[in-house]
Amino acid sequence: MNDRVTTLDTSTGYGQTLPQAERQRVLRNTYWLLALSLLPTVLGAWIGVSTGITRSLTGGLGLIVFLGGAFGFMFAIEKTKNSAAGVSVLLGFTFFMGLMLSRLLAMVLGFKNGPELIMTAFGGTAGVFFVMASLATVIKRDLSGMGKFLFVGALVLMLGAVINVFVGSSTGMLVISVAAIGIFSAYMLYDLKQIMDGGETNYISATLALYLDMFNVFQSLLALLGIFGGERD
Repeated sequence: MNDRVTTLDTSTGYGQTLPQAERQRVLRNTYWLLALSLLPTVLGAWIGVSTGITRSLTGGLGLIVFLGGAFGFMFAIEKTKNSAAGVSVLLGFTFFMGLMLSRLLAMVLGFKNGPELIMTAFGGTAGVFFVMASLATVIKRDLSGMGKFLFVGALVLMLGAVINVFVGSSTGMLVISVAAIGIFSAYMLYDLKQIMDGGETNYISATLALYLDMFNVFQSLLALLGIFGGERD
């Protein structure tokens, strides 16, 4: 969770102005690649749930595999983002993230209303994205100053999540999930404004940032729904 902290400071910044046509091209390519990235995620999640391959990844072992895999993929994406290979590496990363998500999905599917909870979380994430995308088009002020505050928030959130893996507190999970929804929704707005204002010129980097925002919002919404809305047989 919260690997988003590693994606800061990869943009060109607001000091450089891109032509409007170039901004639109980056935004269009980002949207297409973001939509495409959901397919490997779904495939990875389906394989994980069907085979139970991630069932044993609990506690510290799960944390090591997740962080090691995620940081490794993101390092590779950063190195290949200016070549065609970057797309393949990004899609490999989203497949991995789907696998890692499968443990939570399997838990939620154990509830009688599990499929409904998953669809609600998906719909909620899509709704957040639509609202943030709409806000990004109408807000005229420079939001680049938000980046450092969001980075600190995401870092604190990640540390809290790591600690809670070992503590196993339901209250801690609740607080972390609520905070994650707020922080990564704001990050979504920030990242979209970066693209629209010409602060991000690489659509692979832009897709990675937005994917992590959406992944964390979805995961946190699903965790909350499982805590409060799960119905046992």
